[in-house]
Amino acid sequence: MLFNSFHFVAFFIIVTSIYFALPNKFRVLFLLAASCYFYMVFVPIYILILAFTIIIDYYAGIYLEKFQGSKRKWFLIASLVANIGVLAFFKYYNFFIDNTFLLLHGLGYKGSIPYLSILLPIGLSFHTFQAMSYTIEVYRGNQKAEKQFDVYALYVMFYPQLVAGPIERPQHIIWQLKKEHKFDYTMVVSGLRLMLWGAFKKIVIADRLAPHVNEVYDHLSRYSGVSLILATIFFSIQIYCDFSGYSDIAIGAARLMGIDLMKNFDRPYSSKDFSEFWRRWHISLSSWFRDYLYFPLGGNRVSIPRMYFNLLFVFLVSGLWHGASWNFVIWGALHGFYLIISLLTKNFRTKLITTLSLDKMPVILNALNIIIVFSLTTFAWIFFRAKTFSDAIYVVTHLFHSNGLLGIGSMTVLSFDIVVVSIAIMELVQYWHTRNNIVNFLTKQPQLVRWTVYSMVAMAIIFLGNFGSEKFIYFQF
Repeated sequence: MLFNSFHFVAFFIIVTSIYFALPNKFRVLFLLAASCYFYMVFVPIYILILAFTIIIDYYAGIYLEKFQGSKRKWFLIASLVANIGVLAFFKYYNFFIDNTFLLLHGLGYKGSIPYLSILLPIGLSFHTFQAMSYTIEVYRGNQKAEKQFDVYALYVMFYPQLVAGPIERPQHIIWQLKKEHKFDYTMVVSGLRLMLWGAFKKIVIADRLAPHVNEVYDHLSRYSGVSLILATIFFSIQIYCDFSGYSDIAIGAARLMGIDLMKNFDRPYSSKDFSEFWRRWHISLSSWFRDYLYFPLGGNRVSIPRMYFNLLFVFLVSGLWHGASWNFVIWGALHGFYLIISLLTKNFRTKLITTLSLDKMPVILNALNIIIVFSLTTFAWIFFRAKTFSDAIYVVTHLFHSNGLLGIGSMTVLSFDIVVVSIAIMELVQYWHTRNNIVNFLTKQPQLVRWTVYSMVAMAIIFLGNFGSEKFIYFQF
């Protein structure tokens, strides 16, 4: 079920209303049933995959707590193998077959290898990683095994963040699912306000940019130069508004019921270096890789060369997590190299800044750093968005060509103006929020002022939004 659909609006109103009407002892089961329905709207049969991993991880958690010594490790391994195995089978089988066939073909093999003709279960990578967090935390002793099956199942399937995160940790969310949450007007308004803001970013900005980005990247031979640059910048903004918009709606929907989900984005395009970018972009995934892969590899408590290897390895895995394609691996590798190069050149850059006296002009220095990080991040998005490696190379090699269609291509001038103004409003609001906390500012205003602002945002969504039911980009992961 898409958040930007009228189906979801009806679902959300009904589920939230019934949730507060029910006694607390029935709420977990009700939310679990509602979450199952939410997921089954996409492809009903895939609920069985979730059921399979939920059952295995539920019992793995109980036995991890029950046994001591080496036996515990085997239960953890069984859980991880089940989760990674399901992910590998559905997401990476054909990718593995493709590359195996290419290798064998190069060695003279002329036969064929069977492919799987199946759809990737929606949100598989997200709920797989959330499930693995549970068994790992139980194994580490940071989380008690959950004895109530319905509570654990809801931890994995909680509908707001089921298909695209945030990827939660059990110690943050499980206790909240069991706690009785009374109707709180302040929390309801806060949740609706965040959902409204998320819908604005998704429907007015991301979904207005999507048709133009799709037109250019689906017909690359028609475009070059300015059109490719503009489409790539548009995609950079589109994917941020699309994914952060989803996260806002998810966090807001949960907040209405009194449940707090972790923040997933924090103005990443205002980052002044790549370490900061990854502390601000898809925070739940970045912290997952940090805690469950980077730190176990030794993190930065090892030699410098090994630390650089750890960083690059984590980003390569992160790229592969996003999709079964070498394009995603290259995207991850680029970010790994960006981070490593920024660490290698730190002293040189400090001396250069001092020599040029940029340290005495912090506004200019910060602006330059933000532009550099945004430009390199946008360049990496080419490999993320392009359908094939050859398409990505075409974009890279034609960015500064002057032939082909120019300008905004298929986008109308009116649509372009709406997008530019909407992006400007978004940036102003986000900048203002970091300086003065716009939420606190609004709550201090008279009710008429507050609801006028909310109504204006709602009207902007209704009259300026693109209601073509564009899917969320991260649903494919």
